[in-house]
Amino acid sequence: MATPKTWTKKLKQRTTQKRKRSKTLETPLMPQGEHTMGEKVNKNLRTCCVTRESLPKADLIRFALGPNGEILPDIAGKAGGRGVWVAANRQILAQAVAKNAFARALKAQVNVPDNLVEITQAHLEKRLLGALGLAMKGGHLVTGYAKVRSAIEKGKIDALIAASDGSMDGRKKMTQLLRALELEDEVPQIDLLNAEQLSLALGGKNVIHAALVGGAATKSALDRYHQLDRFMAENNG
Repeated sequence: MATPKTWTKKLKQRTTQKRKRSKTLETPLMPQGEHTMGEKVNKNLRTCCVTRESLPKADLIRFALGPNGEILPDIAGKAGGRGVWVAANRQILAQAVAKNAFARALKAQVNVPDNLVEITQAHLEKRLLGALGLAMKGGHLVTGYAKVRSAIEKGKIDALIAASDGSMDGRKKMTQLLRALELEDEVPQIDLLNAEQLSLALGGKNVIHAALVGGAATKSALDRYHQLDRFMAENNG
């Protein structure tokens, strides 16, 4: 006949087993590309489905699988459902499309737009323009040749913005001024947006020159610029 001690021991064993089973069931299964395969999951790292490199989230772009089976960029990384991570570079993304990497990573049939690279670039540009617009509303961005030059001369500039289709002469003068004041290496130069895009985002007319001049919105704008810059850069790897 079982003693009270024996029953207590068995009860503890059963409770422990139930807890283990419950913990196992609650652990989410993540699709390929959502984490580093074969390694301990690092919350700040994800695996590129093309290069198989484990990289920080900031160096990757997440692509989400929509309800209709279409793959679309999830730049903010907040969309629900399954997703795949790709290094934030247009050439690598083009390889992902060509090699059917999304279907292989998700182990499912997916619909990948032929112009996914262009769609992704447009999303990245839109996010950057949105951040610049917020900086403008907060009084942390100035436009116009004279105001930008004044900001440079006073050393109150965090980033120089020049329309990609603007006059090379005007851009050259701004760069020369930065160099003369030994600010060229310290001040990022954002030149990936055209005059029409800048004008619409900043509420101006034919915006060619602009500058970020501090404030919390500046960091957000610079983060989004660097993401777009990485995407547009030539991949020599």
